[in-house]
Amino acid sequence: MSDINAWIDNAVKTNDVVVFMKGTPNAPQCGFSGQVVQILDYVGVPYQGVNVLEDDQIRQGIKDYTNWPTVPQLYVKGEFVGGCDIVREMFQSGELQSMFAEKGLVAKEQTA
Repeated sequence: MSDINAWIDNAVKTNDVVVFMKGTPNAPQCGFSGQVVQILDYVGVPYQGVNVLEDDQIRQGIKDYTNWPTVPQLYVKGEFVGGCDIVREMFQSGELQSMFAEKGLVAKEQTA
């Protein structure tokens, strides 16, 4: 396992929810990353963002790690969930929220 692959593997396995994205959660650098951040912020589950733009090895390494060609990539409890389209569809159907609940990840209270 290469150093970058080991680093990515560690990030995926030591964070309950991690998103490899362009930019940071506070300043997404592409629309797709921004959409995933908006969804995660709305759902209210704590997550870690990894900016793939800071390191070309991470940017390519995450694509190789999952054999998935695009960023963002969302991982929950060490499992690859998908990219922006999949996350958006799961959120709209309620499947994302159910998955978080099933994995024991508590979202913040929603206020009406």
